[in-house]
Amino acid sequence: MSKTSSLLECLAVVTFVTGETEKSMQIMWQVAHSELCSDVTAAKPSPAVITMVVSAWSFLLTDVDGWSLNPKIWQESMSYFSTLLDEDNRLLRIAAGEALALFFEIGSLEKFCGEPELANVVSTDKGTDSQYIHELRSKIVNQVRDLSSEAGGKGSTKKDLNTQRDKFRAILDFIEDGYTPETSMKISGASLHTSTWSQFIKLNFLKHFLGGGFVNHMQENEFLQDVFGFTPKKNLPGEHRRMSPNEKKVYKSPNSALNKARTKILKEQRTLSQGVKSGHYAVGCSDNY
Repeated sequence: MSKTSSLLECLAVVTFVTGETEKSMQIMWQVAHSELCSDVTAAKPSPAVITMVVSAWSFLLTDVDGWSLNPKIWQESMSYFSTLLDEDNRLLRIAAGEALALFFEIGSLEKFCGEPELANVVSTDKGTDSQYIHELRSKIVNQVRDLSSEAGGKGSTKKDLNTQRDKFRAILDFIEDGYTPETSMKISGASLHTSTWSQFIKLNFLKHFLGGGFVNHMQENEFLQDVFGFTPKKNLPGEHRRMSPNEKKVYKSPNSALNKARTKILKEQRTLSQGVKSGHYAVGCSDNY
């Protein structure tokens, strides 16, 4: 991961915990649209950086009251993410697709078309706002449908292609029929469930950020437990908690530092025991004791 992507990821998590959400979202938007900053001359961001911008921006959007955002922001965002669905980078397309699914879940279309002062405004190049949004929605649905059944292209692996198809089938099912993605994972005997795009995006982003520490955070971090409505399983007196795969590597693996230290101690104990048996450390064997 590039330094810029790492900074964006950290900014998203810090903002999620501390606040100032819309300000950080604006900074991320400027990173993706560096050409909008007239006083800065910057190279076009790489697909990996734009993917992180979209993921981090979407992650923060899950913590924002969508109805408080300016309708113009919604419209520009949906239009921009729609263009990203046509990019060559598969991970970028998936990130944009998830962002659009979140838009529809929050209810951005109703926001555009449900306000009389917006529905009656006429734009010379787009017709009414209501008409433009419905046309944009139709375009997005067609893009998502195409990506859900895309044939493999040059340089694409079967695994990546299947991931994209599955993701966009889920997005299409949600947009057309309202079916939300449901996931479940076990954490030391307790289940962590997600049943909305908002929860799904939060979970994936935080899992990526925390890496191998995610499980421990879910067991001990009350903030994250509140975010997901997760209650860790409490061990009864005398009950042994089942180890996670990472814990087994640390404590059970023959090559773990713990086992190496244990082996060293056992060797030293055997050496000491042999010395006692031979009388080397017997009391009275030396004038020094």
